[in-house]
Amino acid sequence: MSETNPAAAEVAAPHRYTAAVAAEIEARWQDFWDAEGTYAAPNPKGDLAGDPELVAKPKKFIMDMFPYPSGAGLHVGHPLGYIATDVFARFQRMTGHNVLHTLGFDAFGLPAEQYAVQTGTHPRVSTEANIENMKVQLRRLGLGHDKRRSFATIDPDYYKWTQWIFLQIFNSWYDDEAQKARPIAELVAQFESGERAVPGSTRAWSELSAGERADVLGGYRLAYASDAPVNWCPGLGTVLANEEVTAEGRSERGNFPVFKAKLRQWNMRITAYADRLLDDLNELDWPEAIKLQQRNWIGRSEGARVDFPVDGERITVFTTRPDTLFGASYMVLAPEHPLVDKFTPDAWPEGTHDVWTGGHATPAAAVAAYRAQAASKSDVERQAEAKDKTGVFIGSYATNPVNGEQVPVFIADYVLMGYGTGAIMAVPCGDQRDFEFARAFELPITCIVEPTDGRGTDTSTWEDAFSSYDAKIINSTAEGVSLDGLGVAEAKARITEWLERSGVGEGTVNFRLRDWLFSRQRYWGEPFPIVYDEDGIAHPLPESMLPLELPEVEDYSPRTFDPDDADTEPETPLSRNEDWVNVTLDLGDGPKRYRRETNTMPNWAGSCWYELRYLDPHNSEQLVDPEIERYWMGPREGQPHGGVDLYVGGAEHAVLHLLYARFWSKVLFDLGHVSSAEPFHKLFNQGMIQAYVYRDSRGIAVPAAEVEERDGAYYYQGEKVSRLLGKMGKSLKNAVTPDEICAEYGADTLRLYEMAMGPLDVSRPWDTRAVVGQFRLLQRLWRNVVDESTGAVTVVDAEPDEDTLRALHKAIDGVRGDLEGMRFNTAIAKVTELNNHLTKAYGSSGAAGPSVEGGGGRRVGAVPRTVAESLVLMVAPLAPHIAEELWRKLGRDGSVVHEDFPVADPAYVVDETVTCVVQIKGKVKARLEVSPAISEEELEKVALSDEKVVAALDGAGIRKVIVRAPKLVNIVPA
Repeated sequence: MSETNPAAAEVAAPHRYTAAVAAEIEARWQDFWDAEGTYAAPNPKGDLAGDPELVAKPKKFIMDMFPYPSGAGLHVGHPLGYIATDVFARFQRMTGHNVLHTLGFDAFGLPAEQYAVQTGTHPRVSTEANIENMKVQLRRLGLGHDKRRSFATIDPDYYKWTQWIFLQIFNSWYDDEAQKARPIAELVAQFESGERAVPGSTRAWSELSAGERADVLGGYRLAYASDAPVNWCPGLGTVLANEEVTAEGRSERGNFPVFKAKLRQWNMRITAYADRLLDDLNELDWPEAIKLQQRNWIGRSEGARVDFPVDGERITVFTTRPDTLFGASYMVLAPEHPLVDKFTPDAWPEGTHDVWTGGHATPAAAVAAYRAQAASKSDVERQAEAKDKTGVFIGSYATNPVNGEQVPVFIADYVLMGYGTGAIMAVPCGDQRDFEFARAFELPITCIVEPTDGRGTDTSTWEDAFSSYDAKIINSTAEGVSLDGLGVAEAKARITEWLERSGVGEGTVNFRLRDWLFSRQRYWGEPFPIVYDEDGIAHPLPESMLPLELPEVEDYSPRTFDPDDADTEPETPLSRNEDWVNVTLDLGDGPKRYRRETNTMPNWAGSCWYELRYLDPHNSEQLVDPEIERYWMGPREGQPHGGVDLYVGGAEHAVLHLLYARFWSKVLFDLGHVSSAEPFHKLFNQGMIQAYVYRDSRGIAVPAAEVEERDGAYYYQGEKVSRLLGKMGKSLKNAVTPDEICAEYGADTLRLYEMAMGPLDVSRPWDTRAVVGQFRLLQRLWRNVVDESTGAVTVVDAEPDEDTLRALHKAIDGVRGDLEGMRFNTAIAKVTELNNHLTKAYGSSGAAGPSVEGGGGRRVGAVPRTVAESLVLMVAPLAPHIAEELWRKLGRDGSVVHEDFPVADPAYVVDETVTCVVQIKGKVKARLEVSPAISEEELEKVALSDEKVVAALDGAGIRKVIVRAPKLVNIVPA
C-alpha cells in the first residue's frame, strides 16, 4: 500500500518513519545537543575545563582537513570525510574516551578575493556569509562538533598567532650541530663574543654596519627575504610556489602562463629540516603512498660537491656519481644561474664552434635570447625527455679538477636552479640527456665505464648512453688518483676521498626540496608583521602590536598584466594604501618612520597550525597552554612524536599542506612552545564521491538531473549526450546538495548512504536512486521498536531466543571491530543483517502490546528490550538522530551519545558448529557439522568414519590426509 499510494499509507500508519518525521526528529535533537553542550570536550584546565572524570579518560583528538567556505556551498561529496570522522568520534565517546572533535574554516585565499574583484563585495563579507551558510548545512548533518572551539583563519584573534609564529620563525636559525632551531639572539651572541666568525669576512661583528649585520643574519634566519628566481604569473599578478604551477607551466588557478623572474620575496628555510622531515615519517601512521610522495618531494640523494675552476673563481656542482668525473666533457648551467652573467665574455673565444653560438654575434646576445626562450617553459617541460636538445655556449671554459682538461660551459633548459647547485658536469657516455646534447652540439663523449652489452668503447658507434652500476670504471687515471678497474661503490669512495684531500670537493647530501616561497602579491591574506626602516632593513613588530590587521581598501585586485608578458613586475593591493604602508612606530628606540611589508602570507599559513588553536581557542596570552597541548597532543606510547590521533582528508594535500604543517610543528617544538614534534600522528585519506558528467556535442556539460536514459543511451532535450564518471561540482552541472537528500529522506539516511557506499578510502559513484535503501533500513529499525499505527513502543521485557542472542552478539562484535577500523560500510551491513533477523524472527506487524506467539515460534511485534537497546546503541554513531529518539522512546534518560557501546558475549560470538568440507582428489564428498574448537586429530577421525567418505573411498588405501581444522579435510588415496 505504501509504495502504490503514499497518502493512504500515511493515514493507515500515522507514526511511520517518514522524511517529515525524520526532519522533525533531527531538528529537535540538534537543538538539544546545542543547548546541552553534548559534544563539549573538557580541557584539563582553563576556560574550557570540565568534568574531571571525563578528563581522566583516555583522550582522542579527531580532525578533518580545513574546509574552505565556498559560495557554492556543499554538495554531497564534501561531507564524506566529515561524516566519517563524526561516526568514528561518536564511537570513541561510547568506548570511554574524551573526544575532541570540531571544525573551523580556512578562509583566506584567492577565491574570495577574486569574487570581491568581480562584484565589489569585501572579501570578509562574502567569506563570512559563506561560512554561515556552510555552518547551517553542516549542522543539518548532525555532526558532533564542539562548537566552542570553532574559528576562521580570518579572525584577527586567530591570525594574531599566525603572525606570532612567523616572528618565531623569523627570529630563529637552525643549528646544524644541535640539529634544532635556536633563537637568533643566541647566534648574535656568538658573533658578538667572537665564538663564531663572521662568514665571508675578516672583520669583527662590531665593525659591521646595521645593514651588513642584517644581511649576515638573513643567511641564517628560518624566515628570510631574498632576491631569487620565482614563478611569476602576470595573468594573476602574483608569484606562485612550485607546487602551484602545473606540469604544463601554467597557474593551477586560472591556467595562465607562468614565467621565471627574479624578485625579492619571503622564504621559509624548510630545507634545514629536510633530514628530520624524512626520518620522522617512519614513526607516523600514514598511508605508505603519502609517505612515498613526501620522500620523493624531499628527494634526498648522497654524492659529492665538486669545484670546477673558471678564471680564478669556480662553478660548484653536485653529483651523485663522482666516479664519472673523468667523463665530464662539458658543463651546463641553468639559464637563470647567477654565475652566467659573471662568466659571459664580450666576444666569442677564438675557434668557437659555430653550432655552439646559436647564430648570435656575441655570447651576451646568445645568452639573452636563450634565457627568454627558457623562461616560457615549466620545470616539467624543461626536464622532458625531448630528443631535440637546446642550449648555447656562454663563451667560457672551466677546468675539470681531476685531469685538468678545459671543458666548455653551456646554458641549457634541462638544468634547473631548483635542484642541486643549478649546475652540472655533463657525462654524455652515462647520461642519456647529456648524450643527446653532446651529439647535437658535437661535443666529445669519453667512455669511462666498460660496457657489458657488447657495444665496445668506441663512442662514435653508440646510439645511446650506457649506464650500469655493475660495470667497471676505465679511462679514469690521473696524477694522484686512479679509478680504473674499480666498481662504482669503491670508485665513489676513492674519488670522494681524493676530492676532499685535494680541496676541490667533498662528500655531501643533496635534497630536491627547495625553500618555501612564502610571499603572495594579494590582499586577502595575513599581513606580515614586518616593517622596513629607511635603510631597507627588516624589523619584526613586537608582540604588543599584534595582530597587524588588514586595512580596508577600495581596490582588492593586484595589478594583472597581459598573461603572456613576462617583462612585468608585481604591484600589490596593499602598496596602494599609503596611510597604512608608511607609519611612525616606536620599536624600542624612539619613534621612527617605517614602511610596512605589502606582500601577504600564502593561504597555507593559517592551516599550518590550526590543530593547536582547537586545543585552546580563546587564549589571548599564549599560542596554547603547555598543559593543554600535552594532554591532547603530547608524545605517548605508540606516538613518539605526539600529534593528532586521527586526521582525515584528501590525498591531494600529500605534499603541500602536510609538509608545511610538519615544518612549523618542528620549529615550534625546537623552541619549546609545544611538546609534539609532529602535527598529525595518524592520517587517513578518504576517497571521492564521483558523479556522471553529461556533455553535448560541443563538449559542454548539461544538467545531469534532466538527462534521460533510453535503450542504453543518454539524451538531453532530445539530443544524444556522452556520459563519463568524474568529479561532482556546480560547474559540471551534476552536483547534488545534501539539503536535497535531507529534505527527501533525512540526514540520518544521507549519513548511512555515504558510509555504506563502499570502503572509505575508495572513490565511488553517487546514485540518488540507491539512497532509498538506507531509508528503508531506518524504517525497519523504527518498526522494530515503534507501532506505526499508535506510536506505542512494542518491545517487551523478555529473554531473547538462542538464535537472536547469537545474531545480536555477532553483530556487536563485528560492528565494534568495523567502527574501530573505520570499515563503516561493513558495519552497516552487519547492522542491517541483525535488523533483518529481528524483522523476520519477531515480525513488525505494528501490533502493540504484549508478545504473541505466532506460527513456527514467531514472536509477532515483540522484540526483546535488551536486543532493541543494543541495536539502537550500535546505530547511534552512524544515525544519531533516530538513535536518540528511539533511546528516549525505550524509556532511557540522557543522551545516547555518552552511553557505553555494547560488548559482545564471547560465548555467543563463536558458532556452535561450523561446516567442514571433506574432499577426495579435490572433489567434495561430504560436509560435516563440527565444533569450531575441534582438534585436527579428532576431525581426521570424524571425517574418515563418515559413511559418505567411506563409500567414496570404496576400500582404497589412503596415502595422505591434510587437515585444516575446523573447515577442511583433504584425503589423497593411495
